[in-house]
Amino acid sequence: MSSDAVVLDVVVPAFNEALRLPDTLILLRAALADLGVPCRVTVVDNASTDGTGEVVSGAPSGPVPVRLLWCGEPGKGFAVRTGVLASDSRYVGFCDADLATAPDNLRQVLSLLVEGADAVVGSRAHPDSVVEERHSLLRRWGAVAFRGAVRQVVRSVGETQCGFKFFRGDVARRAFAPLRCGGFAFDVEVLGRAERAGARLVEIPVNWVDVPGSRFSPVRHGWQSFVDVAKIRWRLRSADVAPVVPLPAVALPVTPDVTGGAATVGLRP
Repeated sequence: MSSDAVVLDVVVPAFNEALRLPDTLILLRAALADLGVPCRVTVVDNASTDGTGEVVSGAPSGPVPVRLLWCGEPGKGFAVRTGVLASDSRYVGFCDADLATAPDNLRQVLSLLVEGADAVVGSRAHPDSVVEERHSLLRRWGAVAFRGAVRQVVRSVGETQCGFKFFRGDVARRAFAPLRCGGFAFDVEVLGRAERAGARLVEIPVNWVDVPGSRFSPVRHGWQSFVDVAKIRWRLRSADVAPVVPLPAVALPVTPDVTGGAATVGLRP
């Protein structure tokens, strides 16, 4: 499918996700097909060693095509950046490979973007969110402290770390292009840049389940995330950020794309 025809491109960063991706692709593509506009899933293989790329390449054809990209630079943020910068769709965003955030929010996401939101941010802190978690007391208190630190960078949303964010394509590409934080705090840098450019961030509730197998460890990654936020805050103080320019409203197509959908491989060394 021509990238010019894609309305919504969903980037899925994947590091050693061969076991989870088959089910994830089925559920995500079904949710996107239900939107009634041309969509695409872009999986970014973040230097996996378990056959993640082969799983994506073998995805069956369907109304929502799947594209495979390669990112050899370790870090979830860099993987998402690879997918965002390779997309020229009108709207682009990302979700986690474990689908901890249910994709049934995608219709609301698309509606908000069409109505003029520059970014739609899924938030577990939203009062209407349904959250099923099994986190330790240490991780829960760490999350509270982290949100306090993040408020010095991003002020318009209550939580930045839920892996479910979508943007106007041009806003996303400008926010991700200069990204320097590839770790778990990359969301803070991206949203901070978008906010400073005058982007309108809309926070929405999510249905979120704590799926076993999270890559984040409060002991190994927690302190580094606080350090990263401090660096981001300092970096953005002097960042040269171009203002967001409003886009004219457009009528979206109502017929889902059915031009194919076999996975394609690109940007792999």
